[in-house]
Amino acid sequence: MSHSGFKPYISPDQHPREFTFRAIALGAVLGIVFAASSVYLALKVGMTVSASIPIAVLSITLFRVFGKASILENNIVQTTGSAGESIAFGVATTMPVFLLLGQEMRLMSILWMSLLGGLLGVLMMIPLRQGLIVKEHGKLTYPEGTACADVLIVGEQGGTNAKTVFWGFGIGAIYKLLNVGGRLWAEIPTRMLTFFKGGSVSAEVTPELLGVGYIIGPQVSANMMAGGMLSYLILIPAIKIFGENIQTIMFPATMLIKDMTPNEVRNAYVLYIGAGAVATGGIISLIKSFPTIISAFKRGFQTFLNSRRGKTSREAVVRTDQDLPLWMVVFGSLGLVLAIWLAPVLEINAVSAVLIVLFGFFFVTVSSRITGEIGSSSNPISGMTVATLLITCLLFLAVGWTGVSFRAMALSTAAIVCIAASNGGTISQDLKTGFLVGATPKYQQISIAIGVITSALVIGLIVIALNKAYTTVVPRQYSNYTAAKGADIQTQVGPDGKTYQIHYVQEQTGDVLVGKYLVDDSSHIKYLVDPGIAGVVSEVDGKPVTKLDSPKARLFSLIIDGILTQKLPWGLVLIGIFLALVMELVGVSSLPFAVGLYLPLSSSAPIMAGGLVRALVDKKRKTSASEAEFSPGVLLSSGYIAGAAITGVLLAAFTGAGWDQTIDFSSYLGSLAGADWFAMIPFAGIMYLLYRTGVKGNNNK
Repeated sequence: MSHSGFKPYISPDQHPREFTFRAIALGAVLGIVFAASSVYLALKVGMTVSASIPIAVLSITLFRVFGKASILENNIVQTTGSAGESIAFGVATTMPVFLLLGQEMRLMSILWMSLLGGLLGVLMMIPLRQGLIVKEHGKLTYPEGTACADVLIVGEQGGTNAKTVFWGFGIGAIYKLLNVGGRLWAEIPTRMLTFFKGGSVSAEVTPELLGVGYIIGPQVSANMMAGGMLSYLILIPAIKIFGENIQTIMFPATMLIKDMTPNEVRNAYVLYIGAGAVATGGIISLIKSFPTIISAFKRGFQTFLNSRRGKTSREAVVRTDQDLPLWMVVFGSLGLVLAIWLAPVLEINAVSAVLIVLFGFFFVTVSSRITGEIGSSSNPISGMTVATLLITCLLFLAVGWTGVSFRAMALSTAAIVCIAASNGGTISQDLKTGFLVGATPKYQQISIAIGVITSALVIGLIVIALNKAYTTVVPRQYSNYTAAKGADIQTQVGPDGKTYQIHYVQEQTGDVLVGKYLVDDSSHIKYLVDPGIAGVVSEVDGKPVTKLDSPKARLFSLIIDGILTQKLPWGLVLIGIFLALVMELVGVSSLPFAVGLYLPLSSSAPIMAGGLVRALVDKKRKTSASEAEFSPGVLLSSGYIAGAAITGVLLAAFTGAGWDQTIDFSSYLGSLAGADWFAMIPFAGIMYLLYRTGVKGNNNK
């Protein structure tokens, strides 16, 4: 049964149009569009924009033009489409690691990993829905899932509520266009603290992060801010102060500490601390959720047994409580294990296949809880991938699997888990939206599975196309290196028009770095084929060249090599583990704190600003938690998130097409466009508007 006392927007005894062909088709198309933009963003800056709310808004708008749809049809559209963004993040942050390991990204490998990882995430969330979405309603807020439900409901109602969301949508879109597109003010104002070595403060002054902070509330946002402050105002300055006079490079950094910026210190050292804290917070979260998970499984097995005895009919379970059957989860998971193991393109053995399912279930659960607490935008999927890599590589090390082939196997294991966890968090958010609007869970579960399949078919093509577009071939000569001839000889035409053999270096030898090279008939290297993703060449013939940095892929590559070559900085990981335990002992939820520690302070600061606005509004309005879910402030925040997200995706597409300079208006403001203080004025404006909107209903009780 549904949560006691809760009534969804569409009651269980109503049966409006829901699982229709047009809803599935539109969702699949929008999912592919958002997948393409998300791949680019993830490769460029290691992050993606949540797609559910923008797709919901687009669905409502398009169906109004071409024929009105029910709220449940619009929900199916956003559920189907959301798979594209979630899979894109997993693929774009893990597949480039193959390039860093001196291998190629293969289309069929990406297709299988996307497909299997995405479906694994769907299957694992089916038995968890009752425990995490229904029984913990009111505890796990799923801020973006709630915001998406608001968008769907006001789109159905029209009137004043709809105006609030679309007003916010317009403000968010215009703000993002002028800020990121027009470059009229700094996107991330940053201030180095000259009186405090290594200290810095920054804030990504964007409407979507402000909106997320308002929705998740002051407590969780404060925990995140505390983690960010520990990172940027304690750990990084401490490393700078104590490492100032160290004249040797300390692994895993590649330069002296005294020469590093705060962000370089974070990337070299603090990320490992954050990864340890996130993994520990996730484990604690899982332990806390054991009762609800066990209860969910008991209910699922009971339903399964009753159905076998013929005691369960469609009338016995209300429409809003109908999940896909448990037998599909069990046999589907077994089928995925066999597919992962037997698929020749993955080169995964039985041990890794079992690890994938075990880690998949664990991190799908953790991902869902994190999404429930702080939203999918701040869900540290990369931290879970780090934890998977750590454990997998340690197991491989224990049994002596340290060769080059096992590095690729460890990556494939983590990649599928990463995609599963990302999609698990996304579908849990979708199921929360469905729970609030009164959707049928099994139709949502089928919809996102369809979205997984359609998006998986194109994501590999997009990643490989981007890599090829930005690949450069530059001369390289190493007189003391002779390439060994392989059994499978491949050739490529060089810049000089001659045909050369392709040679892959998978372990650094002297000055010859890991990578792809072209060698002549005498087996001497003539050219480096520098990939467009995570490449190292910055200019050719004196002209700068574009590369997609893929920062997360670099981190994952470092972990694989670090463990299997026994060079991982375990001390840093242990610091993160004990920090999370300390937080729990003093009564602070370690997971949002760990997320704040792992993310840049610039992400936590605007979220904290949104939390502060929410605290002021709640104090003024004195409304209950259930009333607050659909308050004017939450509606406006939903609009902020949707408008800024859609505009961010469009601007990413412009950048990918090389059109980003056509809307640059920064020259009109001169030095003001780069001034940190100037950037705070428009951000303060949308904060004030959010506060005024949030309190405006106070006298209308």
